[in-house]
Amino acid sequence: MRGLLLVLFALGAMAGGAVAGEADVLKVEASPDGVGGRHSFGVTVQHADTGWEHYADKWDVVAPDGKTVLGTRVLLHPHSPAPFTRSLSGVKIPPGITEVILRAHDKVHGYGGKEVRVELRQ
Repeated sequence: MRGLLLVLFALGAMAGGAVAGEADVLKVEASPDGVGGRHSFGVTVQHADTGWEHYADKWDVVAPDGKTVLGTRVLLHPHSPAPFTRSLSGVKIPPGITEVILRAHDKVHGYGGKEVRVELRQ
């Protein structure tokens, strides 16, 4: 019986990293910086960070093609409580791009949580 309890405890501990789920973008505030097509972004991310092994570690500003990363805000430590908002300024937006996608990343799942599309003001 003791061996079974140890196995169940070990499985629960391994699954604990998955409890936090994927990082979701909840809200985005975007504004032009006024210089050469650059923009600033305030992004609110939801993720139940569980420690250094599983936390939201960055978010990206992505072109409408879903592939071209225009800017990245690296998050250097776990955040508690969630949600939390961080900003990034000076993101160069190429001519002709009128909307971008904001996506978050976590150390266990990578990308895959909720993304937000935002129309840019010029």
